[in-house]
Amino acid sequence: VQLVESGGGLVQPGGSLRLSCAASGFTFSGYAMNWYRQAPGKQREWVARTSSLSGNTWYADSVKGRFTISRDNGKNMVYLQMNSLKPEDTAVYYCNAYGTDYWGQGTQVTVSS
Repeated sequence: VQLVESGGGLVQPGGSLRLSCAASGFTFSGYAMNWYRQAPGKQREWVARTSSLSGNTWYADSVKGRFTISRDNGKNMVYLQMNSLKPEDTAVYYCNAYGTDYWGQGTQVTVSS
């Protein structure tokens, strides 16, 4: 099982980033997928989830209206489009297969002027 996140970087407040997560080694389309984040000195925080097939999505209140999670089951990919970024969005972002211990290595997002 492998989850590989990419797309992080340094962005100014109000900017946008699109994170990607490439999955392999398991039946990707059979799992809901999550994005989590962990800021320095804080616990890991759930950000968003997409269902396996129906396209349903759920968001933490802190990102609702600014972030969009999506997936492409044909490519075994899950994405997180992040708009109107704020300094408090600074964290390492991880993807996760719901209900499993499948985690990626994370990608750093820094929002700073």
